[in-house]
Amino acid sequence: MPKVVTIRRPDVVTLIDTVADKLTAGNRTEALALALRRLLEHDARPGSLFGAHPRSVRISDGVDVVDPILSDELDSQTGRELSH
Repeated sequence: MPKVVTIRRPDVVTLIDTVADKLTAGNRTEALALALRRLLEHDARPGSLFGAHPRSVRISDGVDVVDPILSDELDSQTGRELSH
C-alpha cells in the first residue's frame, strides 16, 4: 500500500490547499481524507444490503414478502388472556 501520493496538477493542489486552510487548519492529509470519506458516504446505499444482490434471497412461489406475518388478531388486542 502506498504511503505517499503525488499530485502535480496545479489546479488540484490549489484546491487541496484552499480546503485544507478552511476546514483542517492547513492539514492537507486530513482535507483529502475528509473529501474521500464524503465521496464514500455519498455513494453508499441507504438501509440494509440484505437482498441487494441478484439471487441472494430465494422466495418460494406463492409467498408475499410484504404480507403481514401476524394476520390474526392478537390476544392482547381482544382482551382475552391465555390460561397457563
